[in-house]
Amino acid sequence: MVATVTVIMIFSIPIVAIVTDHFQQQTKTKHNMLKDEIELEKLKHENYLIETEKLRLELDLMKVNSPSGESKIL
Repeated sequence: MVATVTVIMIFSIPIVAIVTDHFQQQTKTKHNMLKDEIELEKLKHENYLIETEKLRLELDLMKVNSPSGESKIL
């Protein structure tokens, strides 16, 4: 009986280490994915701001270029 417990204990330590290492690698991978997603969202937001500013400038240019202040936009 003691020998069986000893064998189980000897083999369980490496198995626990392997499982723990696997979970740590999964956590690191998820962390890197979240960092990439946050960076992507920052880039999307920056792009949105740039596009909005570009459209606003084009709208202002159209208002300036319209004859006698008539607005064809509205």
